[in-house]
Amino acid sequence: MNPDTGWIPDGDFRHCASLNACGSLRFAVESAGAYHFRPLFTLILPIMTIDLNLARENMIEQQIRPWEVLDPRVLDSFRAVPRDRFVPEAYRDVAYSDVAIPLGDGEHMMKPVVEGRVLQALDLAGSENVLEIGTGSGYLTACLATLAGRVTSVEINERLFNAARERLANRADSVTVLLADALAGFKPEQRFDAIVVTGAVAAIPKLFLDWLAPAGRLFAVRGQSPAMEAVLVTRVDGGSHRTDSLFETELGYLRGAEPKPVFAL
Repeated sequence: MNPDTGWIPDGDFRHCASLNACGSLRFAVESAGAYHFRPLFTLILPIMTIDLNLARENMIEQQIRPWEVLDPRVLDSFRAVPRDRFVPEAYRDVAYSDVAIPLGDGEHMMKPVVEGRVLQALDLAGSENVLEIGTGSGYLTACLATLAGRVTSVEINERLFNAARERLANRADSVTVLLADALAGFKPEQRFDAIVVTGAVAAIPKLFLDWLAPAGRLFAVRGQSPAMEAVLVTRVDGGSHRTDSLFETELGYLRGAEPKPVFAL
């Protein structure tokens, strides 16, 4: 190698080992003894594989925890449930990204940071009877099941219902998934210690509040974009309710709970 130019003379390939690790490198020298370097090569990049376990831990430490989700049980629920098994195959490599992954039919998963805030706000102790309105992928359902005693999840979309029920088959002892419309025809036989509404509502329906047990709490995102807020509604003495504002976010509407259209004259 010429120490002044760094070029390699004809036939001298001693310094090419590191380049050969990336691909094949050929040199054409136009005249003997002259230092002409004309690389003719095809760069073969290594096939990148996603370390899903590392991606899951990064999601917890770099997304969820910085959003003030600090409850160890909640963080452990994310470690216990592989999110990549609940997303459509086309999105598996971004399962742990800070995005609302599409599920089809206009439906999306919540972002991981929102799911973390949901679980922390409910403050589940392990014995609660939980209702989830909107099963979606079934991922949040599985996380709820690690924190509560029993989870009943209601899904209106038959395709999502079938897919989620299959994914949750190994949790049949603690999870029941029902194909039903929570706003029309669904009549639970008991009240619930916690209710999660996974789609936004223009206003929280009264019947959802009626399903709360004493001291029960309900998580929902209410309002209209761009002024939606996540709230926790707690049933207090006498059947009244206290509402605490948690944070601002954006969420697709629960079917049938969209704002009524306003016609201007």
